[in-house]
Amino acid sequence: MRFQVSVLSIFLWATMVAAAPASAVCSDATLKGVYGYYHGRPGGGATITAVVGQITSDGAGNLSGFWTMSQNGVISNGSFDGTYSIAGNCTGSMTFATEDTTNAHFSVVLDDSHKGFQMIQTDNGFAQPGFGLAQGTAPCGLTGVKATFATNFLGTLFPGDTVEAIVGQINLNGLGSITGNTETSSVAGTITVSPVTGNYNEGSDCRGTAQIIGATTMNFNTVVVNNGKEVIMIETDNNTLVAGTAQQ
Repeated sequence: MRFQVSVLSIFLWATMVAAAPASAVCSDATLKGVYGYYHGRPGGGATITAVVGQITSDGAGNLSGFWTMSQNGVISNGSFDGTYSIAGNCTGSMTFATEDTTNAHFSVVLDDSHKGFQMIQTDNGFAQPGFGLAQGTAPCGLTGVKATFATNFLGTLFPGDTVEAIVGQINLNGLGSITGNTETSSVAGTITVSPVTGNYNEGSDCRGTAQIIGATTMNFNTVVVNNGKEVIMIETDNNTLVAGTAQQ
């Protein structure tokens, strides 16, 4: 399987809010709060990677966070401390002490609203762009609030390097159950339309899990962002490298 860089188009809606160059004067204090993030290169090399996680920045140059990574279909989870620096023109850098490599380095560009950023890993041998979105102020958890999301997932199934793409709709009942209309999946170009059910859990920290049962059963780690209107997701089943978003 050989993906194009355009694989990141599955995250187009998410990155639109982090795409415009910032015009306001920025500093370390500008990047303060909790952000969900994604970066990776799910195709185009012998080793392909996708990472989804959550960053907390203190407004003074210090970071901490959690991540889930798929590297050639091997799933791992971890946490990190780190540092960051934001210049007056709203560009900057981040360093995660432990992630896909020890001391992972990134260049970042904040958006105009300071609610998101674009990122790219700058370690030699890596080609991993990504983005981050602010968590926002809406409460997370099983609050009883119902919501409907459109889903979009793309990635690779191992060991055959099989391309998988899925678009669907899920309804969350606010208490941990998922129902839906249908999902349309393409696995190596074979199209399947399936009904959707499942379950989910969401903590007050906006991190959680989900199981979506359609053509297959898929398990995810999740990070809620954008005031509850979007979820960044990565599959946690072995031999998968699949990530995407659910959006209201």
